[in-house]
Amino acid sequence: MTGETQVTKQRLAYGFTLIELLVVMAIIGTLLSIAAPRYFKHVERAKETTLRASLATMRDAIDKYHADTDRFPETLDELISRHYLKAVPLDPVTNRSDTWVTEPPADAQTGVFEVRSGAEGVSVDGTSFSEF
Repeated sequence: MTGETQVTKQRLAYGFTLIELLVVMAIIGTLLSIAAPRYFKHVERAKETTLRASLATMRDAIDKYHADTDRFPETLDELISRHYLKAVPLDPVTNRSDTWVTEPPADAQTGVFEVRSGAEGVSVDGTSFSEF
């Protein structure tokens, strides 16, 4: 064998064949098809958990405001101005802070007694976001 032929054979031994690359790509595709749905389900569950926590925080602030002043706040912004909240949290489903739906107390026309998400749709367990 000549020196040039031996160098060419050594170069070929270092590379991958097309079949090897296709096998690796098939394995990666199979792993992604298993992992991707689980990833997106976890993202949805994280949004739902964040939504529940934000609602609990705002409801707690409303309760504390009512206990301190013996009346309900007129708006969510009043909770901020009186330092019961630092800011109105983002609704993690809509990614906006102005989609919260407020309900007045049963005996009054104004005020914030209850707060719910204004997001449309249902959670992973089938519960409407507005029922949280």
